[in-house]
Amino acid sequence: AHSVALHEDGHVVTWGHTVLDQRAGAPTDAGYRALACGDHHSVALREDGHVVTWGSNHGNQMHDAPTDAGYVAIAAGKFHSCAVHADGRVVTW
Repeated sequence: AHSVALHEDGHVVTWGHTVLDQRAGAPTDAGYRALACGDHHSVALREDGHVVTWGSNHGNQMHDAPTDAGYVAIAAGKFHSCAVHADGRVVTW
């Protein structure tokens, strides 16, 4: 199990197990506004609307994450994630 938290200055903080690389590749810069945890991966939403993923990709849970900007919300499940774009589109991967 792993956990993530968003510091008031926009930095991501992670802790917990990393047996399956759950914390590998976690962002070290600031500028984030939302976080979500899956089983072995995490998702962050940047202030500029870009989506960032990290952790284990053993179930392809990071494959095909959106690369465009304009997202306003994120969520993560065991082996999937989703993001809502400002234009109303919902993207899942």
